[in-house]
Amino acid sequence: MPTPHNSAAFGDLATTVLMPGDPLRAKFIADHFLDKVKLVNDVRNMLGFTGEYQGKRVTVMGTGMGAASTGIYAHEFIHHYGVKQLIRVGSTGSIQAHVKVKDIVIAQGASTDSNFADQFNLPGQMAALADFDLLWKAASNAKQMGVCYHVGNVVSSDFFYHDNADNWKVWAKMGILALEMEAHALYLTAARAGVKALTLLTVSDSMVTGEAISADEREQGFEKMVLLALSLL
Repeated sequence: MPTPHNSAAFGDLATTVLMPGDPLRAKFIADHFLDKVKLVNDVRNMLGFTGEYQGKRVTVMGTGMGAASTGIYAHEFIHHYGVKQLIRVGSTGSIQAHVKVKDIVIAQGASTDSNFADQFNLPGQMAALADFDLLWKAASNAKQMGVCYHVGNVVSSDFFYHDNADNWKVWAKMGILALEMEAHALYLTAARAGVKALTLLTVSDSMVTGEAISADEREQGFEKMVLLALSLL
């Protein structure tokens, strides 16, 4: 049954969904990597497509920016469409000198400055972690592919423009690899539902060096990350 944010019928989505934030990146992935592609959602222009990769069915759909938007789509994927495996494919900003632009970060865990977890009324603070099987397979496949990758903790921030421009340096002191905005919400939503989730990120800019890639490169230049995600099907 369609939701307020998704016009797909039950069964239109595969049990694995790739989740880029940008709906145009979802279209690019569908156009360039998938066969037998079908448009399954265009509500709010949040494009979603289901197709096949090497004979395996997969959906790719944009989810927007931030914890709130990601939480909405992840919840609907799981509870309305029966999705069992959610893989975020996004961009991130490095806050460590050894994590270079165009490297891939595999997010083992996601710290945050968000209050997203408050809804669960936990009697403490929960670590937001990736599914270990997906994590292990992604790291193993990345190594075999010859990809420059890093496994570790990221921080999912509610703030793209933080009032304290040096805020990232505090996280960096704790060994955090990179900044992004969605993994924490994805991991907690998946944990609550008992399904698998993983976040793969291409480094689009470095807070350390100031280097950055263009918006077009963000949309179209993440081929290694997408192939890594598809290797997990």
